[in-house]
Order: sequence, then C-alpha cells, then structure tokens
Amino acid sequence: MAEKRKTNRVTIKLNETQLELVEGDITELKVDAIVNPANSDLELGKGVAGAILEKGGPSIQKECDRIGGTQVGTAVITGAGELPHKHVIHAVGPRMGEGDEDRKLASAVRSSLALADRHGLDSIAVPAISTGEFGFPVSRCARVTLTEIHRYMQGGTKLQRVVVCLFDDSTFSKFRQELRRGFR
Repeated sequence: MAEKRKTNRVTIKLNETQLELVEGDITELKVDAIVNPANSDLELGKGVAGAILEKGGPSIQKECDRIGGTQVGTAVITGAGELPHKHVIHAVGPRMGEGDEDRKLASAVRSSLALADRHGLDSIAVPAISTGEFGFPVSRCARVTLTEIHRYMQGGTKLQRVVVCLFDDSTFSKFRQELRRGFR
C-alpha cells in the first residue's frame, strides 16, 4: 500500500480573515482566484504561468493579449478559462537586481488582494511571487509577502480566506519560519 504524504499546512486567523500557508499546486486549490506571478508583457510561459496556460487553456492568454501588459508592482484580472476558479490575477513582481525590489513585491501583493476585494471575491491564493525566473530570494519574499498580507488585512477586507500556496517543502518551510517570527 502506498504511503500517503502529509500535506504541509498552517492556518491562522487575522481579524476576520483566515490566512493559510499550504504546500501544493495553486491551480488545484478551491479558491475564487489564483495569482499568476506574471511578467509585464502578460505572456504565460514557464512555472506557475505555464501550468495556468496548460490547465486553463488559451482563453486566459487571449485575455492577457487584449490587456496588453502591466507595470511591475501592479496586477490585472482575467477569467480562469478551464480552471476551477472564477479569475486569475496576474501580478507582476520585480526581477532581482532592478532596484527597489521589496517595495515592488509588496505593491504586487497588495494590488492582487485589492483586485480580489474589488471583484467581491471571498478567497485568493498567492504564490511566492518573483522567486522563480526573477531570482527573488525565498526568505525575503516570505517576509515581504506575509507582512504585506498582514498590513492589507489591518485595513479591512471582505476576503474571508487568503492562501499562500508554495510549490515545495523548502519554500513552505521558509514561509512557515517567517510566519513564526511574526509581522514586522
């Protein structure tokens, strides 16, 4: 009999919103919207974006093409195609080395949460934005992302659930360690 792997998951309550850290595939979560760590041209290519294109189909890329692009630190919203979500939020994080990366990452996270709120969504899943091809250090991403989520929740939100979805045990562990340190 195959051994069932234990899922990495941590859940805390921030005001009226549930914050979860989960290791897994963001495209398979039961949430209203998932965040795609996008490039400024909104071209779905590798990593999370590639999985979104593969599982969601070409309609998502077509919507991105109509939008045309967005700046670093901002986010745009599209439908979710064949994915089991209502929307995909495309957030453009910084490339390591371009300068002012922490502020730009915080802005991308905040823009994603605000778009979900403006569209009346109850739940959103956010990955470790910019840690793949863009080279942002995971521990630093964890600090910036969790701090920005905490700040956003302090301002009042209709979001009932924010999931930070992390693709492997190492990334999950770094985010869990940062969560234990508390918000700064």
